[in-house]
Amino acid sequence: MSDEHDPAPYDALLLLSFGGPEGPDDVVPFLENVTRGRGIPKERLKEVGQHYFLFGGVSPINDQNRALLDALRADFAEAGLDLPVYWGNRNWAPYLTDTLREMITDGRRHIAVLATSAYASYSGCRQYRENLADSLAELEAEGLPLPRIDKLRHYFNHPGFVRPMIEGVLASLDGLDASVRDGAHLAFTTHSIPDSAADTSGPASEHGEGGAYVKQHLDVARLIADAVREETGVEHPWQLVYQSRSGAPHMPWLEPDICDHLEALHGAGTPAVVMVPIGFVSDHMEVRYDLDTEATAKAAELGLPVRRSATVGADPRFAAAVREMILERAASERGQRVERCALGTLGASHDLCPIGCCPGRTERPAAAGADSPYA
Repeated sequence: MSDEHDPAPYDALLLLSFGGPEGPDDVVPFLENVTRGRGIPKERLKEVGQHYFLFGGVSPINDQNRALLDALRADFAEAGLDLPVYWGNRNWAPYLTDTLREMITDGRRHIAVLATSAYASYSGCRQYRENLADSLAELEAEGLPLPRIDKLRHYFNHPGFVRPMIEGVLASLDGLDASVRDGAHLAFTTHSIPDSAADTSGPASEHGEGGAYVKQHLDVARLIADAVREETGVEHPWQLVYQSRSGAPHMPWLEPDICDHLEALHGAGTPAVVMVPIGFVSDHMEVRYDLDTEATAKAAELGLPVRRSATVGADPRFAAAVREMILERAASERGQRVERCALGTLGASHDLCPIGCCPGRTERPAAAGADSPYA
């Protein structure tokens, strides 16, 4: 096998995601998994789960992961990359521990992991690494031989992630009436997180106001806005805004919220808005409900024309980007020099999360980082 198609030392890829309910009876148990340890009463979880019930109790995320699995397998086969792909979730079936157990039984000993979160943050990176450590500890207690696990780098600025979003914005602008199109504002959205979590996101050297989380999103937003200007000849005003806040009211979270932002834009006379969910890999519940339902209803109430651009999902270019990241990491693990593909001003992200990267509120073991208890 030529080096350019050699995944060694990796013998499998694990797609690691959040998970979601697949029917009405799953909603509360799923939310209990998500909020375990926080002492939230079941009645409150039923209230929180109402947006799932609006969609029949089914989160779109699992079907979207199935589509991504199909895209990855098709891309690998076409490129001649012999690497099996597995799927495990943090909060619903197929559960991460069960998938890792299956992989070990299948003889997998060196696993590359793709998390369905493109940016640095506790919830988007370290928490996945903590879940990996929890699963490895459980499997070790069962007496199973533990595989080595390496998490692929953050891919927020990989061309295979960015280009589909650029085309999504262009398509959304085309969907607006010509009378408002050129004046349309681009509202780049991502999940709000506590200010404290944002400020400590990324390596310690990047901690500060907004940390790596805000810096990375701003870089992607700028890349897309610049590409839209180059391809349309129109300079669209833009801003990074937030959605899906879930914390206590007294705790500072990243702002402004997308609905507040729409009100402010309407008050300022903005003729139309394109909502661009750059913080999300696919059209899961935070996109379908918070943008397509709630924010779109707010825009209709204001009489503000709005479109929501597409996420990357199972786009073949994203699948190809994953393949490229596996092969670059494999070459690096073999001691070869590699050029890492990245757009924007920040360069390619680190392979190995350093100590102090995206710390949580409590000390917990985390795999696939410099502080991993597992070699």
